[in-house]
Amino acid sequence: MAIEGLIFSIMSAAGQAAAGQAEKEEADLNAFNIKTDKKLNSVEADQVALSIKRDFDTAMEANIAALAATGRDIGSSMTIKAFLEKQKQTAYEDISRTQNQKHWANIKADMASLAEGRRGRNAKTASLYRAAGTLYEGYDNFKSTMAPKGKA
Repeated sequence: MAIEGLIFSIMSAAGQAAAGQAEKEEADLNAFNIKTDKKLNSVEADQVALSIKRDFDTAMEANIAALAATGRDIGSSMTIKAFLEKQKQTAYEDISRTQNQKHWANIKADMASLAEGRRGRNAKTASLYRAAGTLYEGYDNFKSTMAPKGKA
């Protein structure tokens, strides 16, 4: 009966080690997915910034054309220059805000990815300690339940 207990302890320890490895692999996959999402979000932020820039360029051209069509002197009017400069400033503030948000989202994703990797490594290490404890307990029980061998 003692040998069966030792065998079950070995099987249990192997299962604990395998569970830790599986949790580590899951964490590695999660970290990879976080990094992939980071890249996708970065591309999306760049596309938003480019869209803002294109909208600004289109609006600026339309404003200049409309002002020119009214016969106003665009080059010498301080009011028109101020208006166009304000439009430009607003567009670039929007682009800057988008890029700033991207920067902080990237930092957050990096931290999440690192934390997920650490979680997986910690889970694997903990499972190995549990497995070693299970093996020791199984061996100790095996030793204590073995019939003493005497001289016959």
